[in-house]
Order: sequence, then C-alpha cells, then structure tokens
Amino acid sequence: MAIKPDTWIRRRAIEDRMIEPFNDRQVGGGAISYGVSSYGYDLRLADEFRVFTPPRGGVLDPKNIPDACYTERTGDTCDVPALGYVLGRTVEYLRIPRNVLTLCTGKSTYARAGILVNITPFEPEWEGFPTISILNTSPVPVKLYAGEGVCQVLFFESDEPCEVSYADRKGKYQAQRRIELARTDTE
Repeated sequence: MAIKPDTWIRRRAIEDRMIEPFNDRQVGGGAISYGVSSYGYDLRLADEFRVFTPPRGGVLDPKNIPDACYTERTGDTCDVPALGYVLGRTVEYLRIPRNVLTLCTGKSTYARAGILVNITPFEPEWEGFPTISILNTSPVPVKLYAGEGVCQVLFFESDEPCEVSYADRKGKYQAQRRIELARTDTE
C-alpha cells in the first residue's frame, strides 16, 4: 500500500529537515491557513517585503532591474499596489531532497482578492528561504499578512534521484537567506 501524501510530507520534513520550521497540521483559526495539507504544504509569508516601484518611462529589463525599483518594508502587513507586485520570502526554510521536485502555487484565499503568486518549481537539492513574487491583478491595493499562508508547495517524488541537481549545478539562488532579486550571473 502506498504511503498517504500528508504522511509522506511529515516523514520527509522530519527525516530530511525538508521544511523548517514545520507544522504537522493545517493551522487556521482566523489566519490564512498554513502547514500540512492533503497533498502539499502551505508556506507562511515572512515580514520582509520589497515593493516594486515602476521606473518612469522606458522598459523594464528583467536581466537588469535596479535595486532602486524596490522599496524595502517590514511589518505585520504589506499592501500590494493596484496592478503592482511585491517580492516576499517565506518563514520556512526548505531543503528539497534529490529525488523530489516541487511546484509552488498561490492560495485561493488571496486569489479571490486578485492576488496571484508566480508558479515556480523548487528543483531537487535546492535549499533556502523561497523568494515569492506576489502580483495584484485588482484595481485597488490588497493587504498581505505576514506569518500567515501565502502559497502552497506540491511535492513530486521520483523513484530515482536526478542525474544533476540544483546543488550540483551550483545554482545562483542556492541557500538564499533573504529576498533575492533577479540575477543572471553564474548558473
């Protein structure tokens, strides 16, 4: 009999230190939920934010976004400007096992307010505090809550470990500790 997905997550989170800190159940009670879900894990938003402030005129080059385009904020909440975006990071530090790939998606509570979280993979043997891109598609600002759920990570386990992992490639976002802006240096 196959192991239940939520049991698998609990076991890997503890044995591999895959998620730290780790909540072995879904936590809600007035908060946007976080912790173990049926097939994934809902990560919390930390209290550090980088609010994108568009430059006047010109074109934004994703290979060279100046730091000045972001305003740093900390706090229990952060308003995402109308039709704008914010970078945040999670409270949880992840260590993805060599035979696991994840996909990070947004949460429906925020989606219902027009907030989208960029869908992104965390590759085998990537580790760090994920930087999350949070887009407001609505015509008014939307409030984000630090310490509450912001995205869900879905786990896909292979029967075999990958041939070349993110750590093997010395990926540029490996072991990140803070919000990381886009980089095009060594990968």
